[in-house]
Amino acid sequence: MKHSAPASPKSSGTSPGGSPSGLRGVARAVSRLWLVPVALVLWEIGTRAADTPYFPSPTTIAVKMREMWLNGPASRLWLSDLALENFPPSLARLFAGWALAGVAGIVLGVMLGRSVLLARFVDPLVHFGRAIPPPMLLPLLIPLMSIGTQMQLTTIVFGVIWPVLLNTVDGARYVDRQHMETARVFGLSWGQRLWRVILPSSTPKIFAGLRLSLSLALILMVISELVGSTNGIGFQLRAAERAFDPPALWGAIVVLGLLGYVLNLAFFAIERRVLSWHRAAKQTT
Repeated sequence: MKHSAPASPKSSGTSPGGSPSGLRGVARAVSRLWLVPVALVLWEIGTRAADTPYFPSPTTIAVKMREMWLNGPASRLWLSDLALENFPPSLARLFAGWALAGVAGIVLGVMLGRSVLLARFVDPLVHFGRAIPPPMLLPLLIPLMSIGTQMQLTTIVFGVIWPVLLNTVDGARYVDRQHMETARVFGLSWGQRLWRVILPSSTPKIFAGLRLSLSLALILMVISELVGSTNGIGFQLRAAERAFDPPALWGAIVVLGLLGYVLNLAFFAIERRVLSWHRAAKQTT
């Protein structure tokens, strides 16, 4: 009677000692983040050696951040009253301005990308508008709209619409001609060609513009709150400066940096999921 050989372990990347794939993930994370603790240690040493109130040490900033933002109960994720008063308004302005600019940029971008005649007339206005620094509009917007949400949203929308608009124009203008000809052969209407050919082909460019505009929205949210708000992270940053409280000032800056990093990671994860079909198509070609 023939005995079968013992089954060999599957080559799924696992081993008795653990998961090599998991270990590789940890190794990649360490290789990417090792510079962070090194920078913090050097920052701590440098600030203690300099002994100046303008550049507090990371430990001093961390203590101040806990006092400001994280002294609440666990039921509120330890967020303090100050955090709950300022974080939601800032995030609401950021996402509202970014969403409005995204929708307007995509709609106008598709129109300009698919209409040569319209682009010929509108392009000079587009390039004129994108050359204006959004903070320079604040002296004009404050008398027109007064200090408040409307002024802040206008500043954000005007500043972040351009990357979305220009990337959408580029994506819609250079759709593969063969795809468009195939759509015409099959008798697709203009609306069907828009949803099934033009927008899918433009999606990678659109996401590139949305990613860039999200970072700009964070910057403009802070700028608009510095001069035209009674709450928000930017308002707290300004209040710390006026009170000459460098640890609180740096605490607000660190919060903004962490917020930008988290938003970028979240957007990148969404982009990878949404554009998985695009990467698969490129690999098969």
